[in-house]
Amino acid sequence: MAYAYLFKYIIIGDTGVGKSCLLLQFTDKRFQPVHDLTIGVEFGARMITIDGKQIKLQIWDTAGQESFRSITRSYYRGAAGALLVYDITSDLESRREVKKEEGEAFAREHGLIFMETSAKTASNVEEAFINTAKEIYEKIQEGVFDINNEANGIKIGPQHAATNASLAGNQGGQQAGGGCC
Repeated sequence: MAYAYLFKYIIIGDTGVGKSCLLLQFTDKRFQPVHDLTIGVEFGARMITIDGKQIKLQIWDTAGQESFRSITRSYYRGAAGALLVYDITSDLESRREVKKEEGEAFAREHGLIFMETSAKTASNVEEAFINTAKEIYEKIQEGVFDINNEANGIKIGPQHAATNASLAGNQGGQQAGGGCC
């Protein structure tokens, strides 16, 4: 399927916090309570629509184990977005170890979007990925990101390139022909 842009995402966090479950919930809309440990990096993708444009999210789920840190660091480069995942204690509000206010304060200090999600109930999973994509898309529109530099984790898709070529062709034709009719 054609897309206007491709955004590369990474999901980072310690071992066992639910990175793979979050990815599975977003890409396949299902929860898998028992998941094998990620070895190295896993990958998923999904198309979304922002401002009437198709955006392909290419999502890299990194291993949380210390022994794989050198492997996963190389995947950080060239990412347009990152989801930093931590466990507040497996959806059990009564045994919460990280207060919501702590997470919000950390996000504020570092200029991040904050959102609590649950891969188990699917709460805020869509929003976490889509709101991040909207933020990236807005920065493209504002000229903050150079979309011609793939090191930013953004690729121009065939849909966007075809639209630009069509517009250039129409504008060129009007100029050369002196207008319509």
